[in-house]
Amino acid sequence: MSRKERTNMISFISRIRGMEESKLSIMTDDEVEHIYERTYYSHETITE
Repeated sequence: MSRKERTNMISFISRIRGMEESKLSIMTDDEVEHIYERTYYSHETITE
């Protein structure tokens, strides 16, 4: 995952779930991606 992609994922998770970016920044790429996918799926399901 690129640095920009990771930054965008962390920003999205922080906005939607209200998690602190500092906590997300110490997680592995796999952890961030997992949280992002769950958050994105939930967000898409709610907005439809």
